[in-house]
Amino acid sequence: MAFDPSPIWISLKTSLTATALALVFGVAAAQWREGRKRAAWLALDGVCLLPMVLPPTVVGFFLLLLFGRNGPLGRLLMHFGALVVFSWPATVIAATVVSFPLVYFTARGALAQVDSTLLDAARTLGASEWRVFRRIALPLAAPGILAGATLAFARALGEFGATLMLAGNIPGRTQTLPVAIYFDIESGNLQDAFSAVLIVLAITGVVLAGLALWARSQRHASQRG
Repeated sequence: MAFDPSPIWISLKTSLTATALALVFGVAAAQWREGRKRAAWLALDGVCLLPMVLPPTVVGFFLLLLFGRNGPLGRLLMHFGALVVFSWPATVIAATVVSFPLVYFTARGALAQVDSTLLDAARTLGASEWRVFRRIALPLAAPGILAGATLAFARALGEFGATLMLAGNIPGRTQTLPVAIYFDIESGNLQDAFSAVLIVLAITGVVLAGLALWARSQRHASQRG
């Protein structure tokens, strides 16, 4: 059988979309959490940590309960003619949920390292909270956030369990590279499985190498400054 390239494009499209969503929601949640110091808000950190520590199949099961035909979100979406399960958006949802904690916690750490005197000085000069975040906090925290986004992309690219539970294995629609690897091995098609493994390694290696080169250039620019 000829090698099917569709899992490559589905995985790349899913990973990039999931990373963008995790980046937006993760940074927004980290900034919102940063201004709240009460111990009660630790519960939010615990909830955000769950997709990282729970088995992916458990995460996929909870997503299936939410977005399935009888789930609360699934029934709501069906009123608008949208069925999430066993569709490409389901792969994005699964990948976003499992990669979100990486962006959230790295963004929290990066934002916590920003010198608060700079933020207070900007507020004293009349800058709004949005402008303080956009012009000062976000640029200073950008290296850490970018590192989290890179890890989120790698995690989304390798997502298997939650994707299989929520999106299934539909060639050309929801079959990502990890799912394709699993079913190729199950069917004894080791050559295609090995090719897909090499592709995943290559994509992940390029992304991580790009991050390392960028971080190195930033360090050199800082030293020159």
